[in-house]
Amino acid sequence: MSSRMIGVDVGGTFTDVFVLNEAEGTASVAKVPTTRPDQSSGFLDGIGREVQDLSEIAVVVHGTTAGTNALLERKGAKTGVICTEGLRDVLEMRRRDRPRTWGLRGDFEPVVDRRNRLEVPERTLADGTVRTPVDLEAVRAAAKTLQAQGCEGVAILFANSYANTANEDAAVAALREVWHNEHVSASSEILPEIREFERFSTTALNAYLQPEVSGYLGRLENALKAGGFDGEFMIVQSNGGVMAVDTACRLPVRTALSGPAAGVIAAGYIAGSAGFENIITGDMGGTSFDVSLIAEGQSMLAPQTSIDFGMVVRNPMIEITTIGAGGGSIAWVDKGGLLNIGPESAGSNPGPVAYGLGNTRPTVTDANVVLGRIDPDNPIGGKLDRLDVDAASRAIDEHVGGPLGLSTVDAAEAILKVANSRMAGAIRLVSIERGFDPKRFAFMPFGGGGALHAGAMLVEVGISRAIVPRYPGVTSAMGCVIADMRQDFVQTINSLVDTLDETALGAFMQDHADQGMALLDAARTKFEARELSFELDMAYIGQTHTVSVPLTVKTVGGRVAAPTRTEIEEAFDSAYRATFGRLLQNGVRRILNLRSAVTGKRPKFDLSALAPSGTGSAEPTGQRQVHFAEGWYSTAIYDRLALPVGTVIKGPAILTQPDTTVLIEPDLQGRVDQFGNTIIEPLEDVS
Repeated sequence: MSSRMIGVDVGGTFTDVFVLNEAEGTASVAKVPTTRPDQSSGFLDGIGREVQDLSEIAVVVHGTTAGTNALLERKGAKTGVICTEGLRDVLEMRRRDRPRTWGLRGDFEPVVDRRNRLEVPERTLADGTVRTPVDLEAVRAAAKTLQAQGCEGVAILFANSYANTANEDAAVAALREVWHNEHVSASSEILPEIREFERFSTTALNAYLQPEVSGYLGRLENALKAGGFDGEFMIVQSNGGVMAVDTACRLPVRTALSGPAAGVIAAGYIAGSAGFENIITGDMGGTSFDVSLIAEGQSMLAPQTSIDFGMVVRNPMIEITTIGAGGGSIAWVDKGGLLNIGPESAGSNPGPVAYGLGNTRPTVTDANVVLGRIDPDNPIGGKLDRLDVDAASRAIDEHVGGPLGLSTVDAAEAILKVANSRMAGAIRLVSIERGFDPKRFAFMPFGGGGALHAGAMLVEVGISRAIVPRYPGVTSAMGCVIADMRQDFVQTINSLVDTLDETALGAFMQDHADQGMALLDAARTKFEARELSFELDMAYIGQTHTVSVPLTVKTVGGRVAAPTRTEIEEAFDSAYRATFGRLLQNGVRRILNLRSAVTGKRPKFDLSALAPSGTGSAEPTGQRQVHFAEGWYSTAIYDRLALPVGTVIKGPAILTQPDTTVLIEPDLQGRVDQFGNTIIEPLEDVS
């Protein structure tokens, strides 16, 4: 019987693979360059490094950036919109925000061209009354026009369809009579929620991604089956849960932050197992540095995210702050003589200058190579034999050292200082600026480059310690294996608490539970438990922003029971007081939306499977000159995966492994815990 579970995370530079053999209680990893433009080649190559017979695999879980990249690079499908008369330009008007808050100029172009946004007669009022039935002949004519203009996907965006889906349902049925593929998105299916722009934007982006993402996932699924795979193929969602591949093809907008979300899930599980409930994660890949915060063991979920200016996705997502400060981020000097890092990245091809594949502009990785922090003779990923230190030095001299009048070493240090400063700023944004004291948190760096900058974050931000996971370079891939299956639902209620129809609320809650349980039943995987959770978006009348009000799940005779009005009022008062410190006297409470989540808890593997065997050595494998702020140090090099549990190493030191490099700076100390994590702390704080 198949017992291997595989997590695959495709990043901008590398594709990471984590293989768990449940029967033997062992794990292995692989890291290969991401292939472009078709990422599926690298995906299959990575799996093939560890598993030759795909029939041995029970489950493949994929954290994908296909949707994210398509949005950021504007490479989705040509898309059409059929909307209510008068609402053609909602996507363009947005919330009347600007790319630069204080700028006088700014451009924005929606992913759907205006010529491909067509109007049809129909009107549903906010109370659900259909004032004007949809003109089905106009819908069919619009569909034919869009098809003739080359559109591959289409979105149906009707006013107030969250309150009554009748017009949209009829339009979808008529559209499918003439449309040439399955790529049809209706706003009442994608986001049955009040607020016009957010619903229109999320649905249009879903339609924009459908051909690209479903095509990519289809190629992967066919290639896996051709290789003998007969297990379950699942995709990580932006909320940190997983979904079946057919759901991902239907709702690709929910994969917008798939890969980074998987990393946060893994980080929370690893940290919790090691006894740390409060952590700040830092995922440093080749293109970006992604930061998230986990407090009391819970990751933060945001109801809405802007992937880029004007690209609003309203679906639950793990809160992740992203900046262009990855290993491949390019260092450059602007006209004013200021050194900048990113956002442009060299990616995997051509990659940093040291790769020798054609790039001539220095990156953060090149700075680390020049300063001796990365071993040029053992590059991660296994694709290159050696890194070109001289080429990296020349690029730094030409593009940074020369313009700033700095030596090669000083210019490389300057690159890292700017990168570290930007990374520290992102950490402060998710901690200090949200009322969290970073001294109460540990920092968990992962990704191919995160562990090189752990010490700098302790100094820059004042975090107490860093926890480097056993395989930091493939943490997001591990998160794919750990993540639970989760389905989210939303329904606008738009009622005062005093006049709430409790029976109708209970019916919506039960409907969400039924839909979610049906999706879990259809999954070919086992769950240790199934959980329901419900919350209400609420506010006082006159307020725009809402607070999330968790509801206690009650069942009667196996059916979900709605809370009473009194229980809702008490829950709102508690949530509002916790958020704002006080209640509004004589304020009238209003319910805007019901949000539901159905979660299938997947079995978690024992992290002791990753622990060192106890037969390794704590002796250095060599010495190398490494530059730190004070100068060059003779630095001991260790094989990290061979270090026994309990090993303590004083800095400066470098720990090497196939998927990353761990840097322990002077005045810091690293300790190997029972799971193989390395805890990095200031010397004076270690007993």
